[in-house]
Amino acid sequence: MADEIKTPGADAENEYQPDLMTLEDEDGNEITFEVIDALDHKGVHYLAVVEYAEEEEDVDEDAQLVILSVGEDADGEYLDVVDDDETLMEVGALFEKRLSDSFDIG
Repeated sequence: MADEIKTPGADAENEYQPDLMTLEDEDGNEITFEVIDALDHKGVHYLAVVEYAEEEEDVDEDAQLVILSVGEDADGEYLDVVDDDETLMEVGALFEKRLSDSFDIG
């Protein structure tokens, strides 16, 4: 599902390089997301992503945080939107706590 996942810190320079991935939605539209955090919870790896805006003036102040779980099957790694309400609330609270110092969450 993800075309490319860049590794943070792979660039030797100190310039900020966003961790981007392009995903295809259920209608076949490609959307680029920026990974803003990742964590492991109860044996599952999760990514917190927001829709990427290349220009600062295009940043949506009300952007929705999307939480994806990383799974693996015979074909390799895949990403899934977390749709279980209990898991979403649990993992969302963990990301909110971790990201509250860097982002205006409210």
